[in-house]
Amino acid sequence: KMTQQMRDLQLAQARKPPGPSSPNAAKRLYRNLSGKFRVNYTSFDEGSLVGRGEKEKLRKSYLFQSNAALFEAVELQDLDRVQELLKQYSPEELDLNTPNSEGLLPLDIAIMTNNAPIARALLQAGAKESPHFVSLESRSLHLSTLVREAEQRVNELTAQVVNEAPNTDCSEKEKQLKAWEWRFRLYKRMKAGFEHARVPDAPSNVHLSVASSSSVQVTFWEPLSVNSAVVTKYKVEWSCSPTFSPPLGEAVIDKLKNLHFTIQGLVSGTAYYVRVSAYNMKGWSPPQASVPPFAIPSNWREYDGRAPRRRGQAEALDHLLGQVKTVHQHCVCHEPCKNQPQSRKHSVSKSLKHLFHPGSKFLKTLKRGLYLTAIFYKDDNILVTHEDQIPVVEIDDTYSCLLMQDFLWFTKVSCMWDEILWLRQCVTVSQSSCSCILQTRFKMLLAISQMQGLLGIQDLGQVFFEPVKDRQGNILIVTLKEVKTNQTFESVRWVPICKLQTSRKSVSSPEEPTALDTLLISIQDKLAYHQRSSHALSPGLYLGYLKLCSAVDQIRVLVPEQLPNILCHVKIRSNPNISREEWEWLQKMASVEEPVPAEPEADTSQNPFFQELQVAIRELMTLVNIPLQEAKDFRLYSQEVLDFGDKVSFLLLLPPSDDVCTAPGQNNPYTPRSGFLTLPLQIFELGEER
Repeated sequence: KMTQQMRDLQLAQARKPPGPSSPNAAKRLYRNLSGKFRVNYTSFDEGSLVGRGEKEKLRKSYLFQSNAALFEAVELQDLDRVQELLKQYSPEELDLNTPNSEGLLPLDIAIMTNNAPIARALLQAGAKESPHFVSLESRSLHLSTLVREAEQRVNELTAQVVNEAPNTDCSEKEKQLKAWEWRFRLYKRMKAGFEHARVPDAPSNVHLSVASSSSVQVTFWEPLSVNSAVVTKYKVEWSCSPTFSPPLGEAVIDKLKNLHFTIQGLVSGTAYYVRVSAYNMKGWSPPQASVPPFAIPSNWREYDGRAPRRRGQAEALDHLLGQVKTVHQHCVCHEPCKNQPQSRKHSVSKSLKHLFHPGSKFLKTLKRGLYLTAIFYKDDNILVTHEDQIPVVEIDDTYSCLLMQDFLWFTKVSCMWDEILWLRQCVTVSQSSCSCILQTRFKMLLAISQMQGLLGIQDLGQVFFEPVKDRQGNILIVTLKEVKTNQTFESVRWVPICKLQTSRKSVSSPEEPTALDTLLISIQDKLAYHQRSSHALSPGLYLGYLKLCSAVDQIRVLVPEQLPNILCHVKIRSNPNISREEWEWLQKMASVEEPVPAEPEADTSQNPFFQELQVAIRELMTLVNIPLQEAKDFRLYSQEVLDFGDKVSFLLLLPPSDDVCTAPGQNNPYTPRSGFLTLPLQIFELGEER
């Protein structure tokens, strides 16, 4: 059938004036003549082709067919098919912005038939209008030409069908006639859509905000009116004059996935006026001034000239670590401890022999003591030993209770997995003090080295925020790491997590499970915690809630389960910057002795920052289950804004001073709803740094 249609194509081309001579143009012309032709992807058997050249031809054929299918879907106004193709192929594979032989792009057809949903889908994918339409006159002339040529072709085919006797050729001409009649109606509909369209209304909700001490950001929405043609781009203009004379600059936005623009390179302390215009195929709309009408680039630090808190800290810490390494660079690994008891020397020596002995291997069962286990996972698979056990090595078989300070020290070591050998050297030299704490920590370093050697990898991942314990006296320190590449390890293999959980034979009772059984039962929760703790906040300004509770040996902080590396929080706005004016207002409010009234006064009701903050406080009180009437006793931390890079910043909401930290045995009258947990403060600080 396709061969016969191509013959008809050649005959049709002989009757038309000469057109584009490129192969792509010819293919598109064929596609245009076959308006009802739909691609059948399953008709190609890729497995039957031999050779790279044939596969490349098949790939190009797929891409050509996808381009033809996209044009057809747009012409038939098939939104589902358009979305399917945009999801399946990239813009380059679809040849999205290359005009066809009629000088049209898919977006041209969508906007001139006034199909707004398809036009928006194409714009989101990066589609553009045809570069052939440089003016209204050129577009009108082009459409008139397409309509005239299509009408002429319909008349020619009608005459041929009427005058020729019924035969096979006549039947094919009837098919061509139907295709051209359909295309004639399409071109007339496009021409009518263009003639009846009008310029768009101005954009709506044009909002201006201060992005930094040298930039402002403008956000806007589409025009409210839906009676005009689809908007395909916007223009942002800025000036130091409210009349925009002279203008300082402009920018055209044709990527419409996010309707915002940041104007960079401005002068701090200078007022800038901004306005935005919309464009469709009939031209530009009237400009819409922003609200507020101007903004002054600034940052809250300009209020008192404060330098960033972390400026130079990372460099200073690296320099300090280098100095410490220099002092210890000549120390001898495994230096014997002269003052320690004979039993301890024997224990250390035994540990060293076990580490480097060829028989060193993972443990199958636990005996009363302290152990290290490393969980590596990828998708739904987990690394296990050849005996289908989670990798476990012994730290100390005489250690019956893990002190919190030792555990927290281990979590800090997890930031230096590549420096374990050097740390062992330092701790070995320091063992002359015969400290039990140093002995335990040295054994921790030995166990880490053993785990790294058996797995053949240095980075063991992140430490879970609490060890796993059982009633038999076993304690498991758990590390978690997600493997995102096809990485191979020594002495271990991948198995599905569900298979490991169902196939493992428990050696304990359900009433008193061992630490390993407890770990296996709760492994999904631990993996979920690890994944959530690596999530980052979207850019913006947030209001965080600081709530602590103390125990005998630690302080814990309240965090949400979904983002355990961040305080409980709500988003105030998408702009993370607090301007100098906003910070001055906040300082003024903090200096007022009386509580902020529930009903805003006239001078604050028009303050957008006040309104944003008021909404955020109400939302945060609801989130942590605190009655709104108690908010009058809460305070905003007004000493500084917590900046996390350039894109995320926090204001802190503090309970009354007596309730910031709940003491042991003290009842908390307001218990947060489900979805929260408390982390040791040091663990939270490490997670925040990561």
